[in-house]
Amino acid sequence: MTKATEQAPSGRLVKNLHPHWVWAISLGSAVGWGAFILPADWIGTAGPLGALLGMAIGGGLMIVVGVSYGFLARVFPVSGGAFAYTLVGFGRTHAFICAWFMTLGYVSIVALNASALALLGKHVFPQVVEQVHLYNLAGWDVYLGEVLIACAALVIFAAINIRGGGNSSRLQFWLCVVMIAAVLFMLIGVLFSPDGQISNMEPVFAPGTAPIAGVLAIVAIAPWAFIGFDNIPQTAEEFNFAAKKAFPLIFWSLVSATAIYLAMITTTASGQPWQELLGDQPVWATADVITNTLGVTGLTVLCLGAGTGIATGLNGFYIASSRVLLAMGRAHMVPSAFRQIHPRFKTPNVGVIFVMAVCLIAPWFGRNALSWIVDMASIGFTFAFLYTCACAYKMFQWSGHKDREHVEGSASTPLKLLAAAGVLVALAFTVLLLAPGSPAQLTMPSFIAMGAWLLIGAIFYTTQYRHSRSFPDTEIDAAVLGKPRPEWARFS
Repeated sequence: MTKATEQAPSGRLVKNLHPHWVWAISLGSAVGWGAFILPADWIGTAGPLGALLGMAIGGGLMIVVGVSYGFLARVFPVSGGAFAYTLVGFGRTHAFICAWFMTLGYVSIVALNASALALLGKHVFPQVVEQVHLYNLAGWDVYLGEVLIACAALVIFAAINIRGGGNSSRLQFWLCVVMIAAVLFMLIGVLFSPDGQISNMEPVFAPGTAPIAGVLAIVAIAPWAFIGFDNIPQTAEEFNFAAKKAFPLIFWSLVSATAIYLAMITTTASGQPWQELLGDQPVWATADVITNTLGVTGLTVLCLGAGTGIATGLNGFYIASSRVLLAMGRAHMVPSAFRQIHPRFKTPNVGVIFVMAVCLIAPWFGRNALSWIVDMASIGFTFAFLYTCACAYKMFQWSGHKDREHVEGSASTPLKLLAAAGVLVALAFTVLLLAPGSPAQLTMPSFIAMGAWLLIGAIFYTTQYRHSRSFPDTEIDAAVLGKPRPEWARFS
């Protein structure tokens, strides 16, 4: 056994994650397949400048939310992230609601990244992937080849995560290095190619769409585009460094993710006149631009970047989802098996296996059906943002008061205002996603999926309620937080 493993307290995870690994977990989770496949969709929605503004604003808003996550991770360096913070601030029922949505979101993105890998193969090696047509579901032709590729990816990354958080995190870092190098190669290559012109980005806003509406439509996807930064608090129990570094890691991972999104939008829009590009209705517009400007070498680099983005998304959300399930198991909100730690590898292996088992079903339903669930999952992440920022607001004191006990720096008017701003940001995202007439309103299939998930959650919570309530708050706090709940968070 390693020294870190020998020193791990019983039932807790090993502290073996380095800062650059944790940064990579966040960045690789936030930048998945979408950065490489969806820029043309965003440009079509808002125009090049509208897409750039929307993504930059979204990244900035996520940094505001990240302030609360970073401070709470410093105070409560445990697995569970927003679930643990909601438990502290608002009790078990709210914690269950938060975790229920988070789990759906995390699992959906694992499944979506696995299907994205098959989709990438479909573009690059269609003769291999499009083998044995099975059926058509919701307008999507399902092939046995793509199902097998997605399932193989799910099994491989599950095995990596079971064998140790250090292994998966080290891999995550090097995949991120490759991804960043690929993005820089494409951006520089297109801008300095004979066809690459900034003038290709005109008109800068989408004709027929009000600029503000286009920008807001892009801003509204920020909970989906940047989700992954909260994987840093999910892994706080495994930090082998001071938890006060959580917010700087969140900040720099969000800055890096925003830069990658902006780079890929610029690359796609500047390679050729964007209206002409979209007018041809290409299957993968970014690939067409890269191929036309940089040839086969460029396409190879694009596929490498997209492949690493997909792999880091798979890996990062396996990490996050298994930690949420571990924390829920400790709180007796899910079966006791989820709170067990692998005796040899010291990982939440039951959570990893559960996520894999659920996701192995998804490839058989086609990508369109899965997208409905993922669209709805943005609401779940927004709830997690709302709960976390509200808990931070409750914890912070106005300047002039004494710091909370054992919470140095909590008497800060700027931090309390930032937490309040985070609450408002989360509420704004909720309005954008749910309000009738909003440019980013969820589709009806997504509303139906959300209703079904809420119903399942209500049934699950009702059946587990009596068992969970048989354990006193002190025991739940000790299991989830590793210590008693602070005085300021105790309910009268």
